[in-house]
Amino acid sequence: MYRDTPDPWHLAERFYERRKYDLTVASLPLPRYRRAFEPACSVGELTVRLAERCEELVACDRVESAVATARERTAHLPHVDVRRLTLPEEWPDGSFDLVVLSELLYYFDAPGLHEVLTRTAAALEPGGTLVTAHWNHPVPDHRGTGSTLAGTVASVPGLTPVADHREADFVLQVYARTGPDGSPAPSPAAREGLV
Repeated sequence: MYRDTPDPWHLAERFYERRKYDLTVASLPLPRYRRAFEPACSVGELTVRLAERCEELVACDRVESAVATARERTAHLPHVDVRRLTLPEEWPDGSFDLVVLSELLYYFDAPGLHEVLTRTAAALEPGGTLVTAHWNHPVPDHRGTGSTLAGTVASVPGLTPVADHREADFVLQVYARTGPDGSPAPSPAAREGLV
């Protein structure tokens, strides 16, 4: 798909995409993140928005031309590292306090999906945030929709739901990694002593 155009989904042009990205960033329960991971970053539209909230951001895609476009788009952001990686085989080292899985999970078969979600949970620090956002209409190349993936992600041990935003077109969910003792992460209001 990237052979004929640098942005096959017109991510930079469509209001739908810009709105979804803005909602994704607005859903983050913490004002800042130490180290984030965004696999399947495509041309870097969401990456630029996430970078505003992160001290360090590792983004990746398996398509070299998409990686090149994302690198160009983030060249002015020295804290963003865009890599060519193929998940789940290749995974960045270290832990993250934010992982964003956007428009990605329905490309995996059941074993691959299980591995990606297992690696995500293992790499996510206690209290860390996982965001998932997926198109909610059937597509021949997809092995599910946002709604069908929601139940799978919700069943991952060690994650507690923070937000669930569903529209006809996409499902956006936010989870927090439980603490070592199994306790849930505090809500944004609780962090500020409001409850």
